[in-house]
Amino acid sequence: QVQLVESGGGLVQTGDSLRLSCAASGPTFSSYAMGWFRQTPGKEREWVAAFSWSTTNTYYANSVKGRFTISKDNAKGTVYLQMNSLQPEDTAVYYCAARPPGTVYYAGDSYVHWGQGTHVTVSS
Repeated sequence: QVQLVESGGGLVQTGDSLRLSCAASGPTFSSYAMGWFRQTPGKEREWVAAFSWSTTNTYYANSVKGRFTISKDNAKGTVYLQMNSLQPEDTAVYYCAARPPGTVYYAGDSYVHWGQGTHVTVSS
């Protein structure tokens, strides 16, 4: 059974940084590729960042490229999202998710396991 638990969200000011964590239990990293999404009330879920299946490549949405970095620690079973130069438009609930091989990294429907989300609020 795969379980994903996000943490690290909070209230920050414009320009600040946060690091989100996603602790994974079960055969996650050996069976799935990981990604991060975010969602604001009234808006569609937005893909943010992802690993390729081999984890040799990382992918980012244009809105966060150059500011956010996805990484992981296999020994700890944890995926991270380092967020720098945060802007008010980054305010959202952030979710980590896991997808099986051979699926599209930016499509929410590719992901079969999701965490409960962690809130990030960036004040101006």
